[in-house]
Amino acid sequence: MNDARLCSPHHDGSPQYVRNQAPVVGDILAVRLRVPARWGTPRRVFLRSLRDGEPHYDQARTLPSVDGWSWWEADVTVANPTLRYRFLLEEADARGPRWSWFNATGASPWDTPDRDDFVIHCRAAPTEWARNAVIYQVFPDRFARSQQRQPVDLPGWAIACGWEDPVEPRGELTPRQVYGGDLDGITENLDHLVDLGVTVLYLTPFFPARSNHRYDATTFDVVDPLLGGDDALVRLVESAHARNIAVIGDLTANHTGDAHEWFRKARADPTSAEAGFYYFDKDTTDYACWFGVPSLPKLNWASPELRTRFVEGADSVVAKWLLPPFNLDGWRIDVANMMGRNSDVDVNHQVAALIRATMDEVRPGLMLLAECTGDATENLTSQAWDGAMTYSNFTRPLWQWFARENAAANFFGTPIPGIPRIDGQGFVATHLALSAGFSWRARTQNMSALNTHDTARAGTVMIEGGPAVGMALVFLLPGLPTLFAGDEFGLRGINGEDSRTPMPWQAAADRPDDLRTLIAALSTLRAGSPALREGTVRWLAITPDVVVLAREHEDECFVIAAARADYDRLTVPLDLLPGSWADADQVVLGWPDAIGELADETLVLSGRGPSVQVWRLPGLVMP
Repeated sequence: MNDARLCSPHHDGSPQYVRNQAPVVGDILAVRLRVPARWGTPRRVFLRSLRDGEPHYDQARTLPSVDGWSWWEADVTVANPTLRYRFLLEEADARGPRWSWFNATGASPWDTPDRDDFVIHCRAAPTEWARNAVIYQVFPDRFARSQQRQPVDLPGWAIACGWEDPVEPRGELTPRQVYGGDLDGITENLDHLVDLGVTVLYLTPFFPARSNHRYDATTFDVVDPLLGGDDALVRLVESAHARNIAVIGDLTANHTGDAHEWFRKARADPTSAEAGFYYFDKDTTDYACWFGVPSLPKLNWASPELRTRFVEGADSVVAKWLLPPFNLDGWRIDVANMMGRNSDVDVNHQVAALIRATMDEVRPGLMLLAECTGDATENLTSQAWDGAMTYSNFTRPLWQWFARENAAANFFGTPIPGIPRIDGQGFVATHLALSAGFSWRARTQNMSALNTHDTARAGTVMIEGGPAVGMALVFLLPGLPTLFAGDEFGLRGINGEDSRTPMPWQAAADRPDDLRTLIAALSTLRAGSPALREGTVRWLAITPDVVVLAREHEDECFVIAAARADYDRLTVPLDLLPGSWADADQVVLGWPDAIGELADETLVLSGRGPSVQVWRLPGLVMP
């Protein structure tokens, strides 16, 4: 990335630039921009917003300059539920008018599309526990067997496995392997989550099904007896809450299993209300399903009765598990980008709004996350979601930057084998391009993960040491840090199914890639740092092997250098740094050989790779 981009004006929608992060229509927001001296001092600055789709301009006033940066502030009226805006900078030039646009993708000397504008949505702010969450994902069958586990007869589809038996990554056996993990096993190991700094437990589906992944539910009315039944979920949530850990569930609002009680009734009686829950052909012999998989028939959200039973009001499926005695604290909605979409039908945003309305009605302040594995920008234009489980703006480019040669894993479903490798410039450019469409609120509420139950493991994909650096960036960049059970032990896996390896409790002390100490340190650092939770992000230096960024807040700032290889004397001009480098304190995260020093008005960084060094500086001085 060239010097001009690094030295350009700066705004990212964070609270340092927009204090009111939860406006309502009619509010007037004070929106700020700052411009470094080396870029130049604008003659005038305007904020361009859209009012009912029409451009409107508000002239910005100058504020006192601070540390070589000029500050500008404009008042803008929130005319619609979604505010889109960008800046127009007029530059002093004796040869005639010169101007630049500045939007979420950066500065441009020519006009830019509205889709790249900064965006703010009118919606109540997430509660503090949700806003500051560290999430831990558990695949219940593979986490732990409870000590008092009662013998349960396995259903006909299941094949019993010993805890040390290998997982079959592909084939007929893959969804049938049952290792016997249960909800009480999670309860008995909640202190492990506490030690890691986890504040939200995310459970993949717990409803009865005909697979170990349970995304093919046979009912939404009870907890699978294989996992301990309803009482086990109550015990788990109560025990988690006692440790200040929230619990969210996983709901398939796009499809059910073909053994679901609704689907069976629909097949048996084409005149039933349930027949309207699905997309059948005229003679009910064929039906729409998820990705052509017959066992996952797709739900038809045009059905009023489906909406009533599943998502509307206190008697719905959505509400039942949020209320006593279960008291879940929210939902992650499976394949939320596909929900309510089939051929020429698209009621996706309407269904999302119904889910959110029910949650707000029965227990305000709960967490609602959308699974959107690709670019989640369009889905998050809905007012319903807090954020998304998405891979496009962080996980995918992180894998590519740290990819080992000839990694034997598929790259998120692409038809080309292996991981296409990119350098540091590619990592940052991809991250910025695919973050630009998010509001700051959505960006900080998206789940940031090294990997999940649907992907290969980072340890299989990345060079040695890469997962540790990646884990640091999970906590140091905006987003909700998200761990998949086993990340802390360096588990491996060539695909999502292979990544669902049972937890190695008996051999935990012998794991060569143990990240528990690092994760605990990162959790503690983030929990005590407003800069890491909500501070602005600026990129300071980018090379093929090293990226340097700042997280800035009035209380404190951080300079972070992440590297995939050794580096020596990487320079950052002092006028680009926040605060005073003379007052910096190094925060050691396990790489004590990293070195920073001042030389000729320049910060000079050196270190080994892969590694991370983090420096704490005084807070950002605001005008």
